[in-house]
Amino acid sequence: MKKDFIEEVTWRGMVHDLMPGTQKHLNEAPRAAYVGIDPTADSLHIGHLVGVMMLRHFQLAGHKPVALVGGATGMIGDPSGKSQERNLLDEETLRHNQNALKDQLSKFLDFKTEDENSAKLVNNYDWMKDFSFLEFIRDVGKHITVNYMMSKDSVKKRLSSESKEGMSFTEFTYQLVQGYDFLHLYRTQECTLQMGGSDQWGNITTGTELIRRIDQGKGFALTCPLITKADGTKFGKTATGNIWLDPEKTSPYKFYQYWINTSDEDAEKFIKIFTFLSKDEIESLVKSHKEQPHLRTLQIKLAEEITEAVHSKEALEKAKEASQVLFGKSTEEDLAKLDEATFLDVFEGVPLKELSKDLLKNEFDMIAALSAETDFLNSNGEARRALKENSIAVNKTKVGLDYVLTESDLINGKYVVINKGKKNTYLIKFD
Repeated sequence: MKKDFIEEVTWRGMVHDLMPGTQKHLNEAPRAAYVGIDPTADSLHIGHLVGVMMLRHFQLAGHKPVALVGGATGMIGDPSGKSQERNLLDEETLRHNQNALKDQLSKFLDFKTEDENSAKLVNNYDWMKDFSFLEFIRDVGKHITVNYMMSKDSVKKRLSSESKEGMSFTEFTYQLVQGYDFLHLYRTQECTLQMGGSDQWGNITTGTELIRRIDQGKGFALTCPLITKADGTKFGKTATGNIWLDPEKTSPYKFYQYWINTSDEDAEKFIKIFTFLSKDEIESLVKSHKEQPHLRTLQIKLAEEITEAVHSKEALEKAKEASQVLFGKSTEEDLAKLDEATFLDVFEGVPLKELSKDLLKNEFDMIAALSAETDFLNSNGEARRALKENSIAVNKTKVGLDYVLTESDLINGKYVVINKGKKNTYLIKFD
């Protein structure tokens, strides 16, 4: 028995607006639905994941998911929720981005199944590139009034007195182009539902209006809430930017850490949206977490599930091992396992001193490492006291006053990690 898609996404907190009749329509027969994805980068970030999860739940319910890469709309820029126009891309860049996005989508959507509900990737540039301006305003534009377009919140916001930039004609026509996408997919893919973020409601309903006016058909709309964090900070962002699905842009370690550091309130919300765990499993986890919140049961399960889904089981295990380096009882062997990128992620923000590797050819003692050649400790005397008190570790191994650093101590051929006690960490980089 296939799940009821609307019931599934509703209990998960993934429904913001729903056009009346959508649930009945989906339960009558297998349907096709699409979500539009911005192709302005060659990777998805976690802000895209809600739409991807919606498509996956749609496929699991026996329906056909269509991921639309907005090659044409990416050349225009969507005004929804933005205060200014985006940079426009050339075709070669868009094609490269499309291929990269399909690889990432394949981790969630089955494009290869022999069943009728195999996922499909389309690019609206393919049907918009040969559409002349005159054809478009004749065949599409005449069916939607300017009054109708002006009534959309995304347009009102950009034309309001608070907006300094105003709105270009290019952006104003965006909703017509997106609306035509829905009409085109309704005709070519029998696509009857468009899903997206709540800021897309106006654009989506323009599509349902075109289907009604031009083809006398019926299209449906579903939007999910824009994900927010309980503390008011922006979801999916850190001080260094987006959390990407591409491991070259955001390492699996940093990806894992983002979810581990989720607040209790957000973790309870996010585990429903970003994992495929059942209702019973989630309720059990929530109960366990509330009984012993210090164990961070929800955060750990959330981080494990989503890191494995986006990266791999192996990448998850490496991320967990790397997490122990700063926060657990790790060893020199654990440090040696880290590749340089992950190593630098783990020790991001830790004070670092760069020294010449030539220094290691002579006896580079611990006084030099702690004070004379670095500023980790304030004086040679403080360094001696710390060494005598057995509170200094090199690469997680306790050392004494007689220890001498050599090239064999270098992690990734260049780094040494020094700890004073449990909380003070210092890096030396030998070049």
